[in-house]
Amino acid sequence: MAVEVEVANELHRLRARMPQLTGALAAGADGLVLAQDMPDVQPDGLAALTAAALGVGRRMVDLADRGDFRELLVRGADGYLATYAAGPTAVLTLLADDRVNVGRLHLEGRRCGARIAELVAARSALERPRPLDAEGGRFPPPHARGRIQGALPVRIPPQSRRRP
Repeated sequence: MAVEVEVANELHRLRARMPQLTGALAAGADGLVLAQDMPDVQPDGLAALTAAALGVGRRMVDLADRGDFRELLVRGADGYLATYAAGPTAVLTLLADDRVNVGRLHLEGRRCGARIAELVAARSALERPRPLDAEGGRFPPPHARGRIQGALPVRIPPQSRRRP
């Protein structure tokens, strides 16, 4: 089964568990939609904005020295928009009405984000053939060399590494 179908099924199951959710979207860090269950929202525009928010969130936690980006919660007059990191190359965005239990939203969002990260990582491992070395054997997978496959390199400006 294609990863997009599995991710869409995961989003449908999440929305079935939480009726207060009004939409769910899984996108790549590049802003392209992987899967969506959003009847009243333009998924392409939201995916692009989510990728931008992901970049800003990652930069903020880096500058504040708070570790890796995990999640972002935005509250509007009519509800919430929650964004969760789903591995190094994907992001999960959930829309919820204003009567949602925010603790449960975080619990379910984190679980679903972890599952999506597993699905995307499995696809990356299967789709990319490993290169041959000079003797015709395979190089070790990138994650065995300390690098996560499919992760984008991160350049950290020198000023963000300084301690006050």
